[in-house]
Amino acid sequence: MQSKAATVEAYLKELPADRRAAIEAVRAVILKNLPKGYAEGMQYGMIGYFVPHDVYPPGYHCDPKQPLPFAGLASQKNYMSLYVMCIYGVPEHESWFRDAWIKSGKKLDMGKGCIRFKILEDLPLDVVGQAIKRVPVKKFIEQYESARSAGGERAALRRESTSSKSARKKNAAKEHRGK
Repeated sequence: MQSKAATVEAYLKELPADRRAAIEAVRAVILKNLPKGYAEGMQYGMIGYFVPHDVYPPGYHCDPKQPLPFAGLASQKNYMSLYVMCIYGVPEHESWFRDAWIKSGKKLDMGKGCIRFKILEDLPLDVVGQAIKRVPVKKFIEQYESARSAGGERAALRRESTSSKSARKKNAAKEHRGK
């Protein structure tokens, strides 16, 4: 559930005490390890860590009014979430992250870039800190732009493939009618 809070402080005040303590602990680790150039604020109804427009003017391609998201921290209905965008779509970083998590001995409940946890003790905070620290702003922007251009290339190939199939079907239909 998205919060309507305008500030991180207001967001934290909305949370029940146990959730607030867990979110504040993860937030402290993120802030301690957040490379220079990123900023913290509210984004998409959660605490967001992002590349501000003054560093990356184009913003997020899905909504250019939004700064480029890097990480997010939220209290959901049934769990808390840590969104780590630098893991999503970067196989070597995701592999490092999963390996480091497994070595911690903790169970990983993760989607593409979303880590779900019920209590603070579910997280190896040192791994979270390292994951944040190892991706400086410049590297993140390069990864993002590379993924965007690769995505554009894949979309163009899909369009080309679809139009080629369509052309083949039309030609086959003409040949069939001509017989």
